[in-house]
Amino acid sequence: MPPVTAGGVVTIVGDFANSEPGVAAAAPISSSNPPEPLATAANPTVSDRDRRFMALAQTAAEEARAAGEVPVGAVLVRGDEVIAKGFNHPIGAHDPSAHAEMVALRAAAQIAQNYRLPGCELYVTLEPCLMCAGAIMHARIARVVFGARDPKTGACGSVVDAFANPQLNHHTAVIGGVLESECGAALKSFFAERRRASREARAAARAAVVAQKDPPDAP
Repeated sequence: MPPVTAGGVVTIVGDFANSEPGVAAAAPISSSNPPEPLATAANPTVSDRDRRFMALAQTAAEEARAAGEVPVGAVLVRGDEVIAKGFNHPIGAHDPSAHAEMVALRAAAQIAQNYRLPGCELYVTLEPCLMCAGAIMHARIARVVFGARDPKTGACGSVVDAFANPQLNHHTAVIGGVLESECGAALKSFFAERRRASREARAAARAAVVAQKDPPDAP
């Protein structure tokens, strides 16, 4: 199937086209300079590298917004190359698992032809939920970097901390709060707009009911 861009279906970097909805176009990022040292849990300094990849995740989140979905985006990185991008689209896909992280993981696994993705990093604009945390650990992702914290379903410390469980056989490093204000503002503006649209729809419905009950006098 040739790559298309309608309905969230676009290509990802690699030697093949992936037609899964919610997969955003990704191009390799190259640099003549070596990548900056990674931030770690022990040294949570946010690097320009982290900001750069999180900005790409924000771009993917805007594709979710354009599709009428909650604007969450993710990019999966190996070294200094973006392997795959994904954006949130559970409503359009009729798929409760179609979170941005899950889409990016599926796409990257197809590229690697392996469900394990050791040495890869996942950047996502919102703290992963428990479902996504489980998939991240199964994929053996080395590092997760997220933007805004999720006080309702966040599984990186906000509600539970799945990655801190010492009984698990794989431990992913987690850094939170990268471009947190920007990522959070995108979510807040989306929900504010949705509430406004809902109020306007209710007001229009009430006005229509009143007009039916009390039609204007005929001339």
